[in-house]
Order: sequence, then structure tokens, then C-alpha cells
Amino acid sequence: MMDAVIGLEDGTFLKGTGFGAEGIVCGELVFTTQYTGYEESLTDPSYSGQILMFTYPLIGNYGVNDETFQSDGVKAEGLVVREACPSPSHHQSMRNIYKLMEDEGKPGISGVDTRMLTIGTREHGTMRAALINGSDDGEEAVRLARAQPDISSLDLISRVTCKEPYTIKSQVNTGDKKNVVLIDLGMKRNISTSLLNRGIDVTVVPATTPASVIQEFDPDLLFLSNGPGDPQNANAAIDAVKEMAGTVPIAGICLGHQIIARALGADTYKLKFGHRGANQPVKDLETGIVHITSQNHGFAVEGDSFDDTDVTVTQVNTNDRTVEGIEQKDLDIFSVQYHPEAHAGPRDTEKIFFGKIMKAMGGRI
Repeated sequence: MMDAVIGLEDGTFLKGTGFGAEGIVCGELVFTTQYTGYEESLTDPSYSGQILMFTYPLIGNYGVNDETFQSDGVKAEGLVVREACPSPSHHQSMRNIYKLMEDEGKPGISGVDTRMLTIGTREHGTMRAALINGSDDGEEAVRLARAQPDISSLDLISRVTCKEPYTIKSQVNTGDKKNVVLIDLGMKRNISTSLLNRGIDVTVVPATTPASVIQEFDPDLLFLSNGPGDPQNANAAIDAVKEMAGTVPIAGICLGHQIIARALGADTYKLKFGHRGANQPVKDLETGIVHITSQNHGFAVEGDSFDDTDVTVTQVNTNDRTVEGIEQKDLDIFSVQYHPEAHAGPRDTEKIFFGKIMKAMGGRI
């Protein structure tokens, strides 16, 4: 335990109790409404460049199980909670949240009014922040928050993408093995797991891989993963989609969805405070069914900005009508803004989305 403070660019600072690693981190302060799945959230590469705050007041009560990780470690820059549980209770727990943050070299702060910070974020929008463990100098924290660059100017994808291509072979024998090439923009592990469980081999390639190299793997489908930052910075992935559109089915999740939209001529924009949590309602415009989904994104697609007039908006968020799904049937392209791989989160859409992928590959000539 140590002194700690978090400062925001609007001049607000709160002192609390530090845990995890001593030091200073900067990033956008974002909140998630999830009350379970903190292991999955902290290890989601989409949180790179962000300090993660949970609105639920008690985090860590069932401990930490490394088997639930969505990457090779904690990717959020820091953690903000009202209360961190020092003595978790679960038979699969390997360590507590304090030990996790210490082992990962990441700072956390507890004992602060997360409700006030959340309300402030909803009213004023996402703000730059600095978290200092080992000091309670609020003025310094505010100065550091204001000094950091805007998240749209950062190349966050390069921090989390793989360095070299690699292939994961499925252990499920379907009799007609397919191969998906997945552009790793900051992939959650359960995306590849969802494909592998359906008998699909997955070839993962770095975010800057050109279409010419992707085609050498002879994919049955091109998949674009989730990831951090502004989609307009993912120029290589946008170009790959443009070049391969019409030659192979293409699908995407979260950042991958935004990149596909930009490749089809749409604009994207930054949301006021984003969608992060496991209770986002999404309406399918064809069936009228509302699904509850897991989401983590700060940017969205401008639905009426597509150059390609054959693109259909298939799903919308019922809270704010933002675009949650698109489709271009002639090119066999589809994508969703939410996380249908559902780890952690509701599984309403997992079979629907990955069933659609199976159908798209089955129709390949």
C-alpha cells in the first residue's frame, strides 16, 4: 500500500490508496460497467493507452485466474476502483488483484469516488488522466494529464499486434478444414478460440501485413480483430480490405468493424465517452430482436457516410442509435461493433456471428 493520486485534464484530482506497481502512467480515463470479467477487461489489448475504471464498487472478489486472460498480460495502463478485494474467494483463484497488478508492473488506485468520476466523464466526455503511485501530488498529476497527446495521435496498434505471422491448427476434425487469416490489431484470445472450436485453422498476421502477403496464405476468409485507438490510423489494414474486397469473404469485430467501414468509404468519429460494459442492447433491424452485448470502444461508424450504396446497416444500439453492424452482401463483407466472442460477457450473439462466418466460408468457390 502507498500514497496515490489520479489527476484529470480538467483540473480534478483525487487522492487514494495505491496498490500494484509504484510509478506514473498516463492515458484516457475510461469506465466500464462490468461487475464481473475484470480479468478479461484488464488483459484486453483494446485498453492499451487507457486507464480503466470500474463503476462496480468492489473489484477482485473472486480473485484472478490466468486462464481467463485475453492476451499475455494486463494491457490497460492502470486500474481505478472504489475498493479492491485483498482476500478473494474462488476455487480457481491463483492470486488477488493486488498481486496481479504488482506482477504486471501496473499501478492501481483504490479508495476514490468512482461514481463522481463516472458522472464527470458522462457529462464532459472522456478525459486524459495521469495516475501516480508513490505520491499524492495532485497538481503534478493534473500537469501530466494535460501534457500527454490525444489518443487519436498515438499509434497504439503497434504496441499490441503480433510481430510475425503464426498459425494455430484446430484440433476439431470437421472433414473440410478451412483457414482464416486474422489481422491482429490487438486480438482478444477468445476470437481465435471461437474459430478453433469450429474446426477452423487460424493464421494470425501483424496489423501492417499487405494484401499480397495475406493472399499467399490462401484464406477462406479474412478477419479483422478488435484493437485500441483511432481506426483512421490503421492505414495498412484499410488498404488490405480495399484490395481483397470481392475476392474472399471479410468479417470484423470492434476496431475491425470500423476499419471495414472506412474501407467501404464511411467516416468514423469519437464518441463522447464510449461504450464499455457487458449490458449494451443491440437491435437486429431484420429480425427486430434485441441482444445484450459486451462492448469496449471509443469510436463509432457514421452510418449514412458510405461511398458504397450497397452497404446495409444491419444493427443499431438502442440507447443512442449508433451503428452496431453492417453488411455488403455482393462482396460478402459483414462486421459488428460489439464482441460476439463473449469472454467475458453475454453470449446472445456468439452462435449467430460465428455461424455466419461458417456459412460465408462454406459458400466460397
